[in-house]
Formats: sequence, structure tokens, C-alpha cells
Amino acid sequence: MEHTNRPLTSSCSFAGLKPIMADLSYPPLKVREKNQSYANLLSIDYCGSVSELSAVTQYINNESRLSCVNCPMAKTLLGIGVAEMMHLQKLAELIVLLGGNVDFTAKHQNGARRMWTPEYLTIPENAGAMIRADIEAERAAIDQYKMHIRMIGDEDVNAVLRRIIRDEEYHIMLLKALAVSP
Repeated sequence: MEHTNRPLTSSCSFAGLKPIMADLSYPPLKVREKNQSYANLLSIDYCGSVSELSAVTQYINNESRLSCVNCPMAKTLLGIGVAEMMHLQKLAELIVLLGGNVDFTAKHQNGARRMWTPEYLTIPENAGAMIRADIEAERAAIDQYKMHIRMIGDEDVNAVLRRIIRDEEYHIMLLKALAVSP
């Protein structure tokens, strides 16, 4: 067997990559008053099974597996992942303002606490299944945010959640376009 000294390389460059999100400003990060119940709800959005931490991790995993075979798709997924990182950061700030702690533990209303785990992720083998899983995760996040908006009586917090939903809806539109592209 002949051995070559040529290294294997990836030509996919992520230089200049920006978060992919709706071209709208975010409302100021503020809360009316400390509220541990609201902080606990946001902890679920932060690091629960359907959460920004799960989204970030899933997008980075998918991007990493696609970057050598489909650079344009990988760049889109990483751009969406960076937007999800921004959502994660905004939720963390709101949790702290509400008097909660950011510790990768989702705090449920029934008193249960659950540490984030990669078992929450869907890791399909092919690009089409990855995109479908990402669309489903975005839809689940939107549904959960809408439920939490109904449960939170702080308009400042809800304004941020509604703005995050706009990004998630934009992500679904982009992912659907990727699903039909050759």
C-alpha cells in the first residue's frame, strides 16, 4: 500500500461568520422584580430538554459533521448556532435579574431539578435528517416559549421571549430552504 504525505484538510472557512437571526433589535434586558418562579421557567428554556443549550450543542455537532462535505450548509447551521448562543446568554441574564442561578440545572414547577445532558440531543446520520431534527427542535422551542409567556406576568421578560421566537421562526424558514436545496 502506497503512503502519501499529503495531509487531509478542510477548505471550509468560517471567517467572518455572523449569527443568523431576524434583523430586529432586542428589547432591553430588564425585569419588573425578582421572581424565582419566573427564573425557574427560564431555566427550562436555558438548559432543559428543549432549550437553547440543547440547540447550541446540536447545531455545533451537525455543523462539525457537515463542514468537510457540505460547507455552505455547515456555515448556515453554525450561524444559527451562534444566534442560539446569544439566546442562551440573554436567558442567563434574565435568570440572574430575576434572582435565579445559572447552573445548567432546569428547575421544574413540581420541584424536580434536572441537569442538562447530551441525551437531549438528536444526532442523525445524514444531512436531511439533521435538518428535519433541527426544524422539530425549533418548533418545540417556540411552543415552549409561548407556554412560558402565558405563565410569566412580566412584560419585560415576555418581550425578550417574543423576540427570541422571531429568530426561531426565521431559523425554521432557513432550515426548510436547506431541506429542499440540492
